[in-house]
Amino acid sequence: MKELVKKITEIYSPSGREHAVREFIINEIKDYVDEIKTDKLGNLIAIKKGTSGKTLLFDAHMDEIGLVVTHITDTGFLKVDAVGGVNPATLIGARVQFNGNTGIIGLEGETAKERMENSKSLSLDNLYVDMGVNKREEAEKLAPIGTFGTYIAHFEEIGDKWLSKAMDDRIACAALIQSAKEMKENKNTVIFAFTVQEEVGLVGSSVAAYEYDVDMAIAVDVTLALDTPKAFKRMEMKLGAGPCIKIKDAASISDINVVDFMKKAAENNKIPYQFEVLIFGGTNAASYQKTKSGIPSSTLSIATRYIHSPNELVSKKDVENSVKLLIAMANTKI
Repeated sequence: MKELVKKITEIYSPSGREHAVREFIINEIKDYVDEIKTDKLGNLIAIKKGTSGKTLLFDAHMDEIGLVVTHITDTGFLKVDAVGGVNPATLIGARVQFNGNTGIIGLEGETAKERMENSKSLSLDNLYVDMGVNKREEAEKLAPIGTFGTYIAHFEEIGDKWLSKAMDDRIACAALIQSAKEMKENKNTVIFAFTVQEEVGLVGSSVAAYEYDVDMAIAVDVTLALDTPKAFKRMEMKLGAGPCIKIKDAASISDINVVDFMKKAAENNKIPYQFEVLIFGGTNAASYQKTKSGIPSSTLSIATRYIHSPNELVSKKDVENSVKLLIAMANTKI
């Protein structure tokens, strides 16, 4: 699975530009599902038929956070806006790519005082992207206004952990792919929904399930790992303790029957798990709760350090146990 995670996290596919990762996923799963299609928004829907008459939906969003070019100076420096939840603090000195062309992000400041003030009150207004050119015309050839960009960061294995950009949410995409490959004669029909534009407002998931009769929906996503020094003290998710069964976040309260279903599947198959109560944020589960007449929903989360940075860190063991839990749920009575 390591090679799968490496390949899928290194793909360039920010919100609204998911075509490259979608084509990768199609090639990975086409031989392991019964149906596959792309809807009008770009969501990839794959179905693996079961025998129970019940249907589960597993969701993972394909997009990653990014940047978009909004202005180019006369000397060829780019000004940008965020696509999704980009923290300016993670950008200074970071390498980014636009159309495969590399840029480096710098901080404005004409005096030491101004530079210090800008560093204390960081915003995209006082950052710029250096494309290594000298004129606006040269920059326009590399990254014209409206071009989307992402971090340049590569996959690494460090100890028993995996490190890369875009673990949010490619690690969940990888888990869905792997579970589809390993799932044999599943009792419940499984809809794998690889959705678009989660990072800019849960867009793809708002329509992904509309054509289907779904008994339960489970968003698979990342969540904060709070096992680092001086982390948020009101939450306790951590690396290596198993996939997280979400109780609530700022966007939704998980359906109690779905929570119990996930817990039952984990315990019956001796899969370690932890509970997640996230005091902010949200996942595509919120969209599925509001689809048609409502779908009972929850989230299966993979604890992750340094979310929305170029270096997101997950536990290999947690990822593998997430795959096991997805397969177990496909064979657990609803």
